[in-house]
Amino acid sequence: MSGLKGNECSDLLTLAKARGSVRSFKSLKVERAKLEYILEVARLAPSAVNFQPWAFVVVRDPEKLKALYDCYPREWFASAPMCIVVCGDHSTSWKRLSDNKDFCDVDIAIATEHLVLAAAEQGLGSCWVCNFDVQRCKKILNLPDLWEPMVLLPLGYPAEGVETERKRKPFNDVVRWEDF
Repeated sequence: MSGLKGNECSDLLTLAKARGSVRSFKSLKVERAKLEYILEVARLAPSAVNFQPWAFVVVRDPEKLKALYDCYPREWFASAPMCIVVCGDHSTSWKRLSDNKDFCDVDIAIATEHLVLAAAEQGLGSCWVCNFDVQRCKKILNLPDLWEPMVLLPLGYPAEGVETERKRKPFNDVVRWEDF
């Protein structure tokens, strides 16, 4: 990952600019202390009405990783030494009273973003994967009926020379003041 190396982040803007989707990983294992730090940051993420409808399934076993690869068969995905599967429980998420909108997806997105930013801060790379075989993943992880695997997050040290995607629209194209 270009930009950050280790704990060089001096502020959130620098971290956000340096973080990007990583699709090539070294075979190095992620240290347990770094992994627990990242998971703790995600655990502390805000959620609607503080319902915290999430669970984080850490997959490091090579056989389980191979099975997850069958859910999303991309070569780059198989290069990650581990994966965090972010799961949501719609039965415990907050629903807005006016229209019954379920905020589980929003809460999972917030927690996942906490994961990827904490990973980047620790010198690790990741890439959100949401287009995968959900039912196969659910079976591999033995998820209870009410739980849905929502994000596959391959995680590891970026391979040497990997450039991350950072194409963003200009500030004035996305920011409105006072009204649209």
